[in-house]
Amino acid sequence: MSIDLNLFHRLFRAHPWHGVAIGDDAPEMVTAYIEIVPSDTVKYELDKATGHMKVDRPQKFSNVYPTLYGLIPQTYCGEKIAEMCMSKSSMKGIVGDGDPLDICVLAEKSITHGDILLPVTPIGGLRMIDDNEADDKIIGVMRGDAIYGHMRDIHECPPALIDRLKHYFLTYKDAPGARKRETEITHVYGREEAHEVIDRSRQDYDARYADLKALFEGFRTR
Repeated sequence: MSIDLNLFHRLFRAHPWHGVAIGDDAPEMVTAYIEIVPSDTVKYELDKATGHMKVDRPQKFSNVYPTLYGLIPQTYCGEKIAEMCMSKSSMKGIVGDGDPLDICVLAEKSITHGDILLPVTPIGGLRMIDDNEADDKIIGVMRGDAIYGHMRDIHECPPALIDRLKHYFLTYKDAPGARKRETEITHVYGREEAHEVIDRSRQDYDARYADLKALFEGFRTR
């Protein structure tokens, strides 16, 4: 039985990681898939196999995400990301975390649930290392946002917001009173470096998921 692939694509929801385009203007403008909003008291996460949202775990302590948080479709943190992390941090033995590239999105409006797509302008990022894994957090602003939408680089962002993000990612896994942190942030970087991180994550994605990308591009051109 023959299958009309164009009809198949229209009948079924696209996988948020593999079946959603990063955006024609990437890395200047990217699509972000939002998994978690600041009001969430549990950690939601994309189930990589099915494309559905799942509960990863309840938040262990009283901290909550300070911004919208999610992933950039058709990205992957592999060898290229690890190479850049080691070069910038002068550390050795770092590997990519094997996940899509994470993104934190600044927005004035209260968005009450995840599982949505947003157009985002990347303005910088945090170079985070989690148990010898490169785990960059891109920072971006929602396109058209009245408060943050004009920002184009990290230096335009209020320092208190960056400090809040750093504090969250440095402490969200740690029990109260813990003497050793599980994560490390070596750098806060700007727009140009964020673009390179995004481009490298796209190269890592192409190297690992070339077959899926070719299938998706086939759908797009129909």
